[in-house]
This record gives sequence, structure tokens and C-alpha cells, in this order.
Amino acid sequence: MTTDLTPCTAPTTTPDVHAARPGARRGRRLRGAAPLLWAAPPVALLAVFFLYPLALVVRQSVQPDTGGVSLKPYADVFASPAFREALWTTVWLALASTAGCLVLGFLLALVIAFVPFPGARAVARFIDVFLSFPSFLITLALLFVYGRTGLANGLWTGATGAPDGPFAFLTTPWGVLLAEVTYFTPFVMRPLLAAFAQLDTAQLEAAGSLGARAPRIVRQVIWPEALPALAAGGSLVLVLCLNEFGIVLFTGAKGVTTLPMLVYGKAILESDYPGACVVAVVNVLISVGLYGLYRVVSRRAGA
Repeated sequence: MTTDLTPCTAPTTTPDVHAARPGARRGRRLRGAAPLLWAAPPVALLAVFFLYPLALVVRQSVQPDTGGVSLKPYADVFASPAFREALWTTVWLALASTAGCLVLGFLLALVIAFVPFPGARAVARFIDVFLSFPSFLITLALLFVYGRTGLANGLWTGATGAPDGPFAFLTTPWGVLLAEVTYFTPFVMRPLLAAFAQLDTAQLEAAGSLGARAPRIVRQVIWPEALPALAAGGSLVLVLCLNEFGIVLFTGAKGVTTLPMLVYGKAILESDYPGACVVAVVNVLISVGLYGLYRVVSRRAGA
């Protein structure tokens, strides 16, 4: 009688690969659909609250009051001297304000970052708070100081006995320029202070120990580090100045008509809705183009 000592092995079963595939496919479909599900609500909100109103503005710009679809509103607006004057005023005010913000912002950021004085940190933090202020608030403060019945004119008339003070520039383009430079300069200072905070102080110390004076240190050491931040901040300020409405309105500069003010005048005062939409479309195209430039500059600058 022989005994079979061969170990008994349990029958092995191979997993049914084909049976597991439908579940894996469903999982992949769910994982692939998850980004779409997450993206659907913000895209829907964007379409309802931004794209749809913008589409209505574009549609209204090609629908004259006589009915139908025509480019006549564009031809009428482009042929209007008021539009050309508003476009020129908008461009030169935006360029001049941006230049003023760059110069003033660079000088103030230099003082705050590299000139030790009590309260420098508090001033730097106040700049962050200043960015949240509405533009009309700054304009209102300037009116209290330099308006026709403001503090400066009051002191002048009280000291000289004159019926009127000499400060009447707030209702001119120069008043709008001053208000925009005052309000938008911190938008240049903020990226500059961030760039200066990353600057290696050893370079400044080495330059000073080699006998370099402050102007040369600024020109050869600080200026190259500041260029990317200046480019990014200046591009942003240019876009914001092109679309500024509150400052021009609150200064009461009746002779200053920018594109946003022209939209307001045509829509509210003249009831020329096709013309207002044409100006709005032009303003949007200019702003989007400059914003694209701002994004390119910011990406290359790493800001």
C-alpha cells in the first residue's frame, strides 16, 4: 500500500480581467468628468454675469435706432469729434498718470526700503491698506484740501482778504492727473517693495565698501532689480487709468471727457444707447489688449 505524499494544492483561480474592466472604465470616466463638474459652476456664473451682458452690449452696438443690424453706429461714433477727443484725452491722461506713478512710486519705495526712519514698517503696511481705498475717497480728500472752498483756498482768502483763492486746478485735466497719480502710485510701490525685500543687502554693502556713492548704487545695483516690478506695476496702472471713471466724475472736471465718461454721457444724458455701446466696446478692446500686455510683462518679469 503506497501513500501519495504529493501535497494537495488548492485550485488556483485567475481573476477575470474582463469582468473588472467595466468598473475601472466607470472609475476613469468619473475621474475624467470630475474637473468638468467642478468647472461648470464658475463657468456658468461667468457666462451669466459677464459674458451675457457683454454680448448684449456688442449686439446693441450694431443695432441702430432705425432697426436692423448695421455698422452705422460705429461709423457715426468714429466720425464724431467728441469720440476722437475723448480717446486722445483718455490715452494721454493714462500715459501721463502711469509715468508719474512710476517716478513717484520708485522714489518713495527707495526711501521706505533703504532709508532707515522711524515708522518705515508702518508706512509699508499702510500702503497695503491704501490699495483697498475707493478712488472717489482720495478725490474727495483732495477736494477738501484744494477745492474752491477747500482748506488751501480758505487759508489764502483768510490771510489776504481776497474773495477767491488761487487753487482751482482740480476741475482741469491737471487736477485729474494729480488725483490719479495720488491714488495709483501705491499700485507701483507694492511690487517694488516686494522686489526690494528680496534684494541681497550684501551687494549694497560691497558696493558701498568699494566707494560707490548712493546714485551709482541705485543705478547699477537697485535699478536692475526694480525693472521687472516697475514694468508689471506700470502695466497694471495703465490699464486701471484707462478705465477710471470715479476720479474724473468727482473732480468735477467738465472739460475732461474720457471714454468711460463718454459712455456715461451717451447712455444717461443723451439716451444714445447704440453709441454708448460702441464706445464701451472700444474701451473693452483697448483694456483687454493692455491686460494681455500686462500678463506678458508680469510673466516675463516673474511678478
